[in-house]
Amino acid sequence: MCGICGIAKFDGAGVRQEIVRRMADTLWHRGPDDAGYHFEPSLGLGHRRLSIIDLDSGHQPLANEDESIWVVFNGEIYNYLELRSQLEGKGHRFRTRSDTEVIVHLYEEVGEDCFARLRGMFAIALWDRTRQQVLLARDRIGKKPLFYFHDHSQLIFGSELKAILAARPDLDRLDLTALADYFTFLYIPAPKSIYQDIRKVPAAHYMVFSERGVRHQAYWDLRFDEVENRSEDQWAESIGNSLSEAVSVRLMSEVPLGAFLSGGVDSSAVAACMARLMDRPVTTCAVGFEEESYSEVRYAREAARHIGANYRQTIVRPDATAIVERLVWHYDEPFADSSAVPTYYVSKAAREHVTVALSGDGGDETFAGYKRYAYDAADNRIRALLPLGFRSSIVRPLANSYPPLEGAPRVLRGKAFLQRLSQDPLEGYLARITTPITLRESLLSNDLKRQLQDYDPLEQFREHYRRADTNDLLSRIQYLDVKTYLTDDICVKVDRAGMAVSLEVRAPLLDHKLMELAARMPSHLKLRRGAGKYIFKKSVERLLPPGFLDRPKQGFAVPVAEWFRGELRDWARDTLFAADGLLDHECLQLLWDRHQSRTQDHSAILWGIFMFRQWQRQVSASSDARTGLKNSFARL
Repeated sequence: MCGICGIAKFDGAGVRQEIVRRMADTLWHRGPDDAGYHFEPSLGLGHRRLSIIDLDSGHQPLANEDESIWVVFNGEIYNYLELRSQLEGKGHRFRTRSDTEVIVHLYEEVGEDCFARLRGMFAIALWDRTRQQVLLARDRIGKKPLFYFHDHSQLIFGSELKAILAARPDLDRLDLTALADYFTFLYIPAPKSIYQDIRKVPAAHYMVFSERGVRHQAYWDLRFDEVENRSEDQWAESIGNSLSEAVSVRLMSEVPLGAFLSGGVDSSAVAACMARLMDRPVTTCAVGFEEESYSEVRYAREAARHIGANYRQTIVRPDATAIVERLVWHYDEPFADSSAVPTYYVSKAAREHVTVALSGDGGDETFAGYKRYAYDAADNRIRALLPLGFRSSIVRPLANSYPPLEGAPRVLRGKAFLQRLSQDPLEGYLARITTPITLRESLLSNDLKRQLQDYDPLEQFREHYRRADTNDLLSRIQYLDVKTYLTDDICVKVDRAGMAVSLEVRAPLLDHKLMELAARMPSHLKLRRGAGKYIFKKSVERLLPPGFLDRPKQGFAVPVAEWFRGELRDWARDTLFAADGLLDHECLQLLWDRHQSRTQDHSAILWGIFMFRQWQRQVSASSDARTGLKNSFARL
């Protein structure tokens, strides 16, 4: 695992070496073991290395024999030995044992088709001197990040935003549409970043940059239109075999390797597969919290005991002040998934024992595990019973006139439910997973809304939904979540939290072959009678303790709602009400007062606003602070 960066000039101007080195220095946490550079008159490549494979000779940047092709690479290629054997059969000669060198020779052999042949997680920058072009590529699910700035004269890229800002501090102009996206989704979907002129390479895409301009190309998509008819037992066997194979290829490592063990189904299944495949006990790491309702360590202990793992448990009481400042620095742009906090702590605990950890991320998206999928299916069953005319003439007016009844028992809070029923399935789902439009409109200042004009953040989600090649409603929202929430929230959360402590995290449930297999499974075998992961659980039940799969799903969370009423109260109140012309003060006050009085739990949106304000504070500091913060963070 590594950090990459670089500059290419297409106007003949030279690249200053000290700038590329400064960019790489901002990525020290992603690669503390080594630094490497390659410079040509109009090119500079930088690399920070976390050594995992070929510890002695896997130095980057790396070139082919005549040095006409150079690469810097962040990630792991799990099928590199198979590809290497094929390439050697075609006459290619290798100087290292690294997976990086496979990328160079594969590009020599098949050109731009090389990215579709890679199985793994990756962000790649490849310089083709002969064609005078730079290619940037990102893995299928977006597990590894890659940002860039491009104009007619140059390309600047890096694994994190801070690397690009180290080269061009003037690129810090706020993208107001990205800000609207953030307060709608509580993260910023690709290809945008929070900065107007810096973009993300989309997952499953590569881009070609040259003096002729830029070209975008998708090389993969997840298809749901090829549903296969198999028995439940056949599906369970196929999923189990595919999971085992996905875990197996992720066990390659020349450094200590272990697993996260949250106590949930997904991480427990991954750890159990590891135990069957490894010739030594698996090192598993779990983090618990003092608040019993937020901790699953008792289930993690049970799973570890059952599979014979070495179990490492850490009970923490999060230092909210310190962790917020650290996470804001590492995430680079506003990011409001509060589960980044426990993800950071479990990464930190794991790094004390291993350098690589396998996680259970992706199971909910792949096998329909989120509760919202079941709730949405229930909405759709009711919606199907109501004629369209009845929904528009009766349900919609009733929803509009229905009082919110804040603080009332949940059964009486029917306004949101009626509103969803009056909408079509897509709009109903969007209403469930996004900030309510009325709240977003109230939260943004009038001046900001004027500048946004008629911009609608939801339209990009509608485009993904329309692109799904299926009429099955569950499959369509799974596709939407894979393209948005999975890539731009879950993968971002895990990458930054792991890299903050120089830990490589691998996700077998996000193996594209396993995901493709699951996409061919009928929906009723994923979500059955309101319970998700039906066949997945059946495929792994023999690996886990009896009754382990029967308990309700519990999220990986921290008590944010109580933080705002307790230890974070004064700091949050002082932070939230900054006067910057972006957010409406009266709306903020109303949210705050209702939360403090327990009239309504507004912790999710308050956390989003709080993290945005903390991000504002950090970026308003001097440019030296952007890199200087690492010294104080290293002591945490």
